[in-house]
Parts: sequence; C-alpha cells; structure tokens
Amino acid sequence: MVLRIILSRKGFDAQYGGQPSPILPDGTLLSLPIPEPRDSLAFEDLSHGGFTYWELIRSLHPATKLSGASTCHLDPDLDPRALPRDSKWRALLGQTGAAQGHLAKCGVGKGDLFLFFGTFRQTEMGEQGLTYRKDAPEVHMIFGYLQVEEVIDPREDCGPEISYHPHAQERFRAAKHNRIYRASERLDFFPERPGGGVLKAHPGLQLTKPGFSKSRWQLPDCFRGVPISYHTAESFRPEYFQSAAKGQEFVVTANQKVKDWAKGLIGEGNRY
Repeated sequence: MVLRIILSRKGFDAQYGGQPSPILPDGTLLSLPIPEPRDSLAFEDLSHGGFTYWELIRSLHPATKLSGASTCHLDPDLDPRALPRDSKWRALLGQTGAAQGHLAKCGVGKGDLFLFFGTFRQTEMGEQGLTYRKDAPEVHMIFGYLQVEEVIDPREDCGPEISYHPHAQERFRAAKHNRIYRASERLDFFPERPGGGVLKAHPGLQLTKPGFSKSRWQLPDCFRGVPISYHTAESFRPEYFQSAAKGQEFVVTANQKVKDWAKGLIGEGNRY
C-alpha cells in the first residue's frame, strides 16, 4: 500500500550534462544519467532504439564537452533495455548523504512510490539527424517510477543483481548514509506491470505549467493541504505551484486523491 509519494529529481540539466534530456519523436522520455568521472559505465555503453546514448547526446548537442567514453551515474536504473541484464534484475535507485537522510527521516520504505522527474525538451528527426525542436521549451517531466520492495544497505547485502549499481561500489559503501531502493516485482495497484520502469510522454506527466518557467508547476488541487517536504502552503501561488529550486527528494504524505493521481499517470504512461 502506497503511504508516500516521492517526487525525485534526476538526470541532465544545464548544470549536470549541459543539455535537457530528450522527449524522442515516438514519445520516449529518455532520461540521460548525469556525468560522473568516478563511475565506470560510459555513455557509449548504454543504448536505446539501436543508438548509444552518446550518439543521441552528440546529435542533439554537437558542441558537448562529453565524449562516448565519458562515464555516467546510471541512477535510477529503470529501463531494462539500456544494458544486458541479470535474470533477477529489477529497477534500482541509490541515495546517499543528506538526501538519503531526508528519505530516512520521512520514513520512506516498502510500498512507497518514487516518481522521477527531470528537465526535458521535445525533439524531432530532420536532415541533420535528431535535434531539439526549435519552438519547444525546457520543462519538468515525470519520466519513470519505482515502488519500493526493500531498502538495502550495500554493506550488508550486495548480491549479483545489485553489485553492478554505482551505490554498491566502494566509494559509496563506505558512506554513512547510503542505501539502494529495489523495486517490487510488480506494482501492487497494477499487478500486470513491473514495480519500476519508464513512461511514454503524455500531457499529464508535464509538471511545468504551459507558458511558465520550468520550476512553476501545475499540481492538481488534491495536493493543497498535503505535506510536501521542502515546501509550504505558500508554495501554492494563484496561478501555479512554485517548486523548490534545490533538493532532490520531495516527500508527499499522500491522501487517496494524490494516490489516484499518481496511479493515473502511470496507467496512462504505459498505454503508449
């Protein structure tokens, strides 16, 4: 049973990666994992639709300072097609430091639902290959989900289906606050669907209110009066919800209407 919904910020933006993640022409929300020189997985190791992530990055931003050999932090790891997988693989999320301390303080655990969002921009295929659409703004989009089955301390449990994850590596395992969230095998409210995965774009997944800057959201009225960490009642302005500029994990103590909203987003996103 979902008790909490966590809006979790991930992926490329102007600071990390230097460009938005793409909304591909077929509606795929391809969240690009942030560059991280201390990790071992490279952008050329990841693939989607017959292209490596590096090929897509270079096509969208020819002047990028990244290379195919640039390494990245694949977290959350939600897409089973991005890499060869162990037969027991499920979607994973790692968190450490102050952000993990915040999740622990809020009691996030088994049954709770992460909704991952990031900075995205619509793309199109032209004569020069894949490009950002000139008239498309950068927006915050929800691109994936993970319902928690277990919270793992990698110092105590690091089986082969988890050991590849960046938060299972030595530099994180030594950290005071470091946990890996493993997805349930199936969603408890959609048993036919995996407990973690990616979504196809539809209007409901766009957090940014059309015509407004990226951080000004169109949250439904069912969020009013519901505790959202790092936010207050004043976050609701007359025309929009002002999301916090900093912070990775916004924990929502969900009522039934908020839960129904989240379920609807996942249900619609899996139809495409």
